[in-house]
Amino acid sequence: MPRTAVRTRLGLAGALAAVLVAAGAVAGPAAQAHERPGHGKPQPSLAELAQRHGRYFGSATDNPELTDAAYTKILGREFDMITPGNGMKWYATEPQQGVFDWTAGDEIVALARGHRQKVRAHTLVWHSQLPDWVTGRQWTPTELRAVLKKHIQTEVRHYRGKVYSWDVVNEAFNEDGTYRETVFYKTLGPGYIADALRWAHEADPRAKLYLNDYNIEAVGPKSDAYYALAKDLKARHVPLDGIGLQAHLALQYGYPTTLPDNLRRFARLGLDTALTEVDVRMLMPATEEKLAQQADWYRDLTTACLTVRRCVGVTIWDFTDKYSWIPAVFPEEGAALPWDEQLAPKPAYRAIREALN
Repeated sequence: MPRTAVRTRLGLAGALAAVLVAAGAVAGPAAQAHERPGHGKPQPSLAELAQRHGRYFGSATDNPELTDAAYTKILGREFDMITPGNGMKWYATEPQQGVFDWTAGDEIVALARGHRQKVRAHTLVWHSQLPDWVTGRQWTPTELRAVLKKHIQTEVRHYRGKVYSWDVVNEAFNEDGTYRETVFYKTLGPGYIADALRWAHEADPRAKLYLNDYNIEAVGPKSDAYYALAKDLKARHVPLDGIGLQAHLALQYGYPTTLPDNLRRFARLGLDTALTEVDVRMLMPATEEKLAQQADWYRDLTTACLTVRRCVGVTIWDFTDKYSWIPAVFPEEGAALPWDEQLAPKPAYRAIREALN
């Protein structure tokens, strides 16, 4: 993630209408092998390799790309966990107060179910991509608390039993470890985070509940803030199951070498961790040297998760440069994902396989 707060192309894409690919048209990753390019021999998917370690390997997706049959074939073959890029965010699910629309989220859930994949649901409480009716007025604490509870519990109940986990609160802190001054923080104070977790747990006691953010891969002020918050929440028996480290990285900023130590300290609190939105962007044009460095980083990220028992899995933020958010937000950067724009695997893909093997 950049050093300033930005969001994904998936997070910025407004288009949600698409046609659902036929559910079950492609066999799930646990049941399917595919040919090794150039060899004609079957090889396990990334998901199958991860499952051997008791982990998952997932990808984000978004509704517009579901009409791309070549794309959805790889999505269904390689991964066992799916994250909706947009379809479960507030602007999509409650565009008018009290009027809920599950179309986009349901489409992703149906796609995942057809491929026998699980779903990391994303996200219930976030300062961005809120509908105008939330941001366009002043709320009293009593009013906003009621609105927030209704939104969380209505959505979580709708997907009860259909999703593996929720990113309950997304991006709650600034880079220096202070609370981000969102409408929720300014109106309700920091207690909105514990309330959101409690309300989500009431609506679906079996779903894993996460806090999720970028630039918390390394030990530092922002990850320290999450550590302190998580420790406090656990001490108060607030239902929190895990911390999601987005891992939006850029070659020019350096690799977060303290990632394994960071994962371990959250594990010692009794929390799961997950790498939830992984991509590794570079200044364009891409070169063999940059792609090799990128491959090393993907290998190291995957290995870091494998070495910490309570790191449960890795999700890349879509799998192909064809649908990456990076160029739209950083015009001179890109090539961030393990498949290129032609859906061909890059060195990063082979590096992930090496780590999982």
